[in-house]
Amino acid sequence: MISKALCAIYLCLSITNLLAEVKWPPPKPTKHDYSKWEKAVSDFEKKDKESPPPKGAVLFVGSSTIVRWKTLAEDFPELKVLNRGFGGNQIKDSTHYADRMIFPYEPSMIVLRAGGNDINAGWPATDVFADFKAFVAKMRTKLPEVPIVYIGLSPTVKREAQIAEGNKLNDMIAEYAKSAPNVHYVETRETTIGKNGRPRRDLFVDDMLHFNEKGYERLAKAVRPVVLKLAGKEG
Repeated sequence: MISKALCAIYLCLSITNLLAEVKWPPPKPTKHDYSKWEKAVSDFEKKDKESPPPKGAVLFVGSSTIVRWKTLAEDFPELKVLNRGFGGNQIKDSTHYADRMIFPYEPSMIVLRAGGNDINAGWPATDVFADFKAFVAKMRTKLPEVPIVYIGLSPTVKREAQIAEGNKLNDMIAEYAKSAPNVHYVETRETTIGKNGRPRRDLFVDDMLHFNEKGYERLAKAVRPVVLKLAGKEG
């Protein structure tokens, strides 16, 4: 049986976590630490040396939504896919490490899902959008014709207070994609919203931030048509 003292501790931690969410956003960051991802990128390089991945795959990059997408190959059986996401990733991280974790693979398409961690860290949507455009510009230095697909942010229970800012980012990237050559936007906002207009708890694991199996099924359903069409595999 759980003691009253332990229950009190759990209650205190829950209240602390709730207050931490309420305090968002934090002050806008003044710098960004790229070095904390050095191990993750080095691990990719070590893995690639031991077992070189195929060139020309559809490359999925970004944050934990990509990292935890364990059914990626099953969801895109028609394609060669490669997962190079790392948890906590912000858009600028993929740009920074592109020479080591994107360009060497000579991808036929790049699918990016990131931006939520950026907003959570305190970066305004306008800054994150600027980072996305910088990502596209970096890709175009060596991959001028490769399609770039941005998977829009989906509302989550844990970061419900950030939905409006996430929607601003989605809207800016969606509009940008209308005129930017070979840049494409995938709308996923409605995939997590219930009839009450709020994020559905049944689509997330216990942390109420990351998708569970059902959540990934809905994500794949939104992403597949766009990726397959660009790859010439639709129908």
